[in-house]
Amino acid sequence: MAMVNIRDLRKVYEGGFEALKGVSLDIEEGEILALLGPNGAGKTTLISTICGITLPSSGRIEVGGHDVVDDYRQARNLIGLVPQEINLEPFEKVLNTVRFSRGLFGKPRDDAFVEQVLRKLSLWEKRDSRVMELSGGMKRRVLIAKALSHEPRVLFLDEPTAGVDVELRRDMWETVEELKRDGVTIILTTHYIEEAEEIADRIGVINGGEILLVEEKEALMARMGQKELHVELTDALDSVPESLSSYDLKLSEDGQTLIYTFDAKADRTGIGRLMAAMPEAGLKVCDVNTTQSSLEDIFVGLVHGQDKTEEEQVA
Repeated sequence: MAMVNIRDLRKVYEGGFEALKGVSLDIEEGEILALLGPNGAGKTTLISTICGITLPSSGRIEVGGHDVVDDYRQARNLIGLVPQEINLEPFEKVLNTVRFSRGLFGKPRDDAFVEQVLRKLSLWEKRDSRVMELSGGMKRRVLIAKALSHEPRVLFLDEPTAGVDVELRRDMWETVEELKRDGVTIILTTHYIEEAEEIADRIGVINGGEILLVEEKEALMARMGQKELHVELTDALDSVPESLSSYDLKLSEDGQTLIYTFDAKADRTGIGRLMAAMPEAGLKVCDVNTTQSSLEDIFVGLVHGQDKTEEEQVA
């Protein structure tokens, strides 16, 4: 059974705005799912609904087998949430902040566990510092410590590295990997495509309140990622020679480079025949290189494709 089970989830706000349009999704225990989407796609609404911050208009959500509406307390006890906004008591000390969060969930005092969490997040040396004295990155670490204080089995990270420098971002990625090794299920929303590429097991893409796809990261990139062969020419062209028309080549704006898209996993890529045909077409090659589609290219293509479809439907 999935750790998080979502079926036909809809959220309609007053005024008729439909933020979630029949979302169905299974999230397995111990996996890291990265949820990508532009601003207003429904990422935060989805997380807020799973966590019980907002009520669904219809549909069903279960966390660890507990319905988030009918069995709220049991479901919420399994969940840790790191929100986008840094909302902490500025005058409270770090240690007390984390202890208090643990107590809110009815957990008995456990100073050894709290120390372990703070050390894991490099906050132990700051335990007696007031929150207002911390940097933005350290405050985000405190948010994670608060979310982990009651030993949740599901952790939601809503844009956790927004505004955090690169070094601190990588430290937090390592923390997420360690949590995964402990068996924690992690759902991450992010604007940083490299974050998803670095740590996610599966990628989900949401736009306009709908899940466009959910797929294993490697399989997604293998299925949708394409390689391009860039052939730089000695002399610029006005158009692709007729003798090379069967290769479906694109010509760069400056006419200096021919671009050939191919499947790197195919038995025959056609590259050998293409390169042999170049001299026959009277072309002189001065450089050749290949590029691989990134997850960002794939993401932009999916979202752009959906937006285009919606425009066609309106038209």
